[in-house]
Formats: sequence, C-alpha cells, structure tokens
Amino acid sequence: MEDDRIGITVTVNGKTHRAEVEPRELLVYFLRERLGLTGTHVGCDTSQCGACTVHLDGRAVKSCTVLAVQADGAEVTTIEGLARGGELHPVQAAFHEKHGLQCGFCTPGMIMTAAYLLAQNPAPSETEIRHALEGNLCRCTGYVNIVEAIRHAAENMGGAHVSR
Repeated sequence: MEDDRIGITVTVNGKTHRAEVEPRELLVYFLRERLGLTGTHVGCDTSQCGACTVHLDGRAVKSCTVLAVQADGAEVTTIEGLARGGELHPVQAAFHEKHGLQCGFCTPGMIMTAAYLLAQNPAPSETEIRHALEGNLCRCTGYVNIVEAIRHAAENMGGAHVSR
C-alpha cells in the first residue's frame, strides 16, 4: 500500500505542530488522538451534535467535518486553549457559576460556540443565543442553564444588559 500521508503544520492553542496525516483524517481525531486534546468530544461524527466544536482561524467549526489537511497553516483553539494564564475564560466561568455543565459531554462544544457568538455579538438576545446553539445538542436538555450561562458571560464580558 502506498503511503499517501501529507505534511501539515497547525498551530493549536498557540503551539505549532507538524505532522504527517492521511488525507481522510478528520481534525477532531488529529486533535484527540495525536495531540491528546480530549476536551474536544466526538459525539455523532456527522456534524449534528456540535460536541466537537473548535475555533479554526477564529471561527467556530465542527471539527468532525474538517479534514486535518484543511487545517494546514491554520490556528486552532480547543477548549483546553480557551483559558488564559490560569484563569477560566468568562464563558467557562459562567457555565460553572450558572450550572450550565449538566453531564459535561456537550459542554466543550457549547462553550466554544458561545465564545464565538460573544466575540461576534457581545450582547446577544436570548433568541440570538438559542439560534447560535442550534448546531449544538445537549443530551441532558439543560438548555435553560446553558442559555443563562451565556447571558451571564455576556454581561461579565462587558456586553450591556442582555435582553431576554
């Protein structure tokens, strides 16, 4: 069998990684299995649950729909890279404070989606928050606390009072 691996260079959470990957290797498996960043979860493997959400060049993407070779030259942020200097990101802190964690399986994807939302829209309405979360599923159906956590994070991040 011919080795058809492709060399990639990806910056993940501020650290540059070089690797040889198969053309069909998904970014989520590259992150989990090669880099040991298991905070990015594999839920459905079909881009429906959002548990694998990461930031790719600042944009929230489902890493189960991105090939590792497509991330060549890109910057990836995972849930492990969201906190800075030992301090939780405001969205992470808000999920903790407002009990948005539930069983925790969907939490990394929810937080990455919420952080992207708040970067784009610092004071989203509840409707906008719920719309942003449409690609993320919570098996515990804990959306009330998740939405409240995102509203709390928005307020803590300087977004004016967030309307309901």
